Formats: sequence, C-alpha cells, structure tokens
Amino acid sequence: MKLPYEWQIGWRYTRAGKRTTGNGFISFIAVISMVGIALGVAALIVVLSVMNGFQREVRDRMLSVLAHVEIYSPTGAIPDWRQTATEALRNREVVAAAPYVDAQALLTRGETVSGVALRGVEPSAEAKVEDIASEMTAGRLANLTPGGFGIVLGKELAGNLDVGLGDKVTLVAPEGTMTPAGVLPRLKQFTVVGVFSSGHYEYDSGLALIDIVDAQALFRRPAPSGVRLKLKDMERAPQVAYDLSKTLSGDLYIRDWTRQNKTWFSAVQIEKRMMFIILTLIIAVAAFNLVSSLVMTVTDKQPDIAILRTLGAGRRSIMKIFFIQGVTIGFIGTALGVGFGSLLAYYIPVIVPAIEHVFQVQFLPPSVYFISELPSQLEPSDVLRIGVIAFAMSALATLYPSWRASRVKPAEALRYE
Repeated sequence: MKLPYEWQIGWRYTRAGKRTTGNGFISFIAVISMVGIALGVAALIVVLSVMNGFQREVRDRMLSVLAHVEIYSPTGAIPDWRQTATEALRNREVVAAAPYVDAQALLTRGETVSGVALRGVEPSAEAKVEDIASEMTAGRLANLTPGGFGIVLGKELAGNLDVGLGDKVTLVAPEGTMTPAGVLPRLKQFTVVGVFSSGHYEYDSGLALIDIVDAQALFRRPAPSGVRLKLKDMERAPQVAYDLSKTLSGDLYIRDWTRQNKTWFSAVQIEKRMMFIILTLIIAVAAFNLVSSLVMTVTDKQPDIAILRTLGAGRRSIMKIFFIQGVTIGFIGTALGVGFGSLLAYYIPVIVPAIEHVFQVQFLPPSVYFISELPSQLEPSDVLRIGVIAFAMSALATLYPSWRASRVKPAEALRYE
C-alpha cells in the first residue's frame, strides 16, 4: 500500500538529518528532544511505581493489625454481636467475623509508663480476621486464654518496657473505682505471652492485645465493643460497608479501613499528584526542545517547501509533513520511555539490592524506615496515562512549527537559492 506523499516526506525528514549534522540518523536537537521525552516518561513511571509500592507496603502492614470493616455501637457495646456477625456474613464479600473490645490504658513496668490502645480479642476468631497471628516473633496469639490475664505486645512496645515472654506488666485502666477514699485507678497485673511485629511503627509501639473475656471484666463492658470483618477483596471495603449499612439491624456504625486511615491515604494521594505534576515538567521541557528542533528544520527546509508549493502542494499538506515529523519523534521518545521505565520499575526489587551490594550502601535502613527493601508496583493505568500525556504534549509541540512551515512563501524562500 502506497502512503500519501506527506507521510513519505515527513518520515524522510525524520530519518535524514545530514544537512543539519553532516551525517547521522537524525538531527542532534531532535535526538535530544527524543531522549528528553524518553527520560521524562521513564522517570515518571519509576517514581509513581515506587510510590505505589510504598503505599501498598504500608497499607498491607496496617491491615495486618486492622480489619477491613468494623461494626460498632455508639453506646460502646453491641448487645448481640453474634446476630450482627451472622447478618454480616450473609454478604458474599465477607469471609470472617470476630468480636473485639476497644479501650485505652497505661502499661507500667518499673518506672516506665506507656500509653497503649488495648484490644480485647477472641484468639481463634481474630486469627481469621487479621494476619497478626502469623507475625508473632515470640509466643502465640492462642496463648491468650479467658481468666489467664495474658497480654500480647507490639515489638517496639515490648522493647520500650524492656519485657519478654513471662515478664509481668501492670495495666492501669482509665475508669477508676469509687471508694470511701475517692476514685482509685483499677490496676491489674498481666503476663506477657506473646510479641508481634507488624512492621508498622504506630501499631508495634502502641497496640496491646488481651483476651476479650478479660477485657470485658477489666473495663466492665457488658458486651463486646463491636465486630471486625475480613473481606474477599479489601479494595471493595467502602462498597461493602455501604451495603452492610442497609442490611444490618440495630443502631450501628460501620467504618472501613480507608476511613480509619483517611488522613494518611489522602496525604499519599496528594504527594503522588504533586510528583506527577513536577515530573511532567521534564516532559514539557523536552517538548519545548522539540519545538526548537522543528523550527530549525523548517528554516533549513524552506527551499524544499517552496519547491513543493510550486508543484501544487497546499498549505495543509506542508503542515501535515512537519506535523508527521514531530509526532514521529514524540512517539518514538514516548515508546522508548514507556518501555525503559516499565522495565526499570518492574526490576527495581532486583536492581536496588544489586547496587547496594556493589557500593556497600543501604538506602533504607530497617531501624529508620522499617522497610528494608525498595518496593515497586507497576500500575498499567499509570503507564497508559503517562504515555498518552507525553504523546499529546509532543503532538501539541508540533503545531506551531508546522503552521510556520505552511506560511513559507515560495518566492522569498527561493530568492537566494
């Protein structure tokens, strides 16, 4: 199939840069434009993939100690949590349910005092709702037994209190006991029966688990605070929470994991948008280089334009020739950037450890970041969006030089030839 002459000439101008550089595949400035677009696209893909990886890593570590959906009562206790759990399990997305008691308390050991978020759990049911049972570094979650007054601490919390398995800690409940001498705090000694490490500092340093029966007795709760749910697909948590709000009986509140950490996720999304805007400027700079490259090409090819005009080519055809040239450069640069960026983002978990090994450095010390590896998650939607934006900017950059080429007057262009 024979292509229109505009396409043939446009591709020929793209391939042949001899009049600009003496010889070579393409003019030097056009090469710089192409490389600039490719580097901008690749950098944007890699940075967004790393940010997606960090978000996934932190999210997964959060959800190792958090439920996908929580159902709780405004009164602080659900009278019949089993009925609520049964109704929730009727939803096809819900795979497990477990009761819990939430409270705030102080833990003391000698002169050390730490405030904690205390959670009363039923070990067998809790293991089905979250992954904390598989993240125990010492002891087992099943060691929590009714009346045993055992406690499971986060790794950082255990370190702050300087305790290990079998050690005693004193729990101070905020609700006091009325006596003739006044209000006295309720104290209870617990034995450390387990230590977990979720990898998330906030929970490792401020969360403690006890048996739900002990929690109800200590805080004088007539019933559990609520029910925690695990879903087949955690990404559907907001929709499932909405559906449950219509089907559950009783005056209940429902929140999913995205609402529990709304501030953090909002901050991450804002950071991603800002990084996207900042790195898109790299592509914009490369597009400006493309403008200068095409303007120089138009100036250099004025005699050719004049000859084409005298042979009957219209202004639209001249404009199309240089538009095809610019779009081809932009397409090649975008394609190279998408390919290189996607490859680099996919193999970051392999490349970064290799660099650390060669140069004997560690980019993410576990003691500082609690993540020892640089995570990466390549999202096809991000790659598609970046590619479309880069190509669109390249196409827009060709409009002015192409328009300028169409305005060349044959008589003036051939005056000095």
